[in-house]
Amino acid sequence: MSVEIGSVAPDFTLPDANRAPVSLSSFRGKKAVLVVFYPFAFSGTCTTELCAVRDDLASFQNEHVQVLAVSTDPAPALQAWAAAQGYEFPLLSDFWPHGVVSQAYGSFHEGGFALRGTFLIDTEGVVRFAEVNGPGEARDQGSWKRAVAALATA
Repeated sequence: MSVEIGSVAPDFTLPDANRAPVSLSSFRGKKAVLVVFYPFAFSGTCTTELCAVRDDLASFQNEHVQVLAVSTDPAPALQAWAAAQGYEFPLLSDFWPHGVVSQAYGSFHEGGFALRGTFLIDTEGVVRFAEVNGPGEARDQGSWKRAVAALATA
């Protein structure tokens, strides 16, 4: 079951592409966080989605909101993908224990990969936007933009 709007988001600490730990709780009281789960680095739909974030980063990440992208890929794969695509937001590895954070958010497929889950978490750690798409279902990033914009005006 997916994390629901109005609930407190499960905290996590995951290594980024350079193996540095990143904790959701480190943003509490400072920035909202847009957590974007995706199945696989280097795959077509995931590359399209994250390149769209990269190309319109100001709509998703600014002085009030931080993007954290999460997959079950190992950190070296994320490092290579970030370098190849020029991503300027953290790619986090939910590789081991395999998918534990994806599972906590209801964004894990029994096949061993993250689903396309998107969660906007406010500065108090409360989920303000949540959606989980099944395998092969691309997301509508317009809904993310609206959620981020609404949070900024709240």
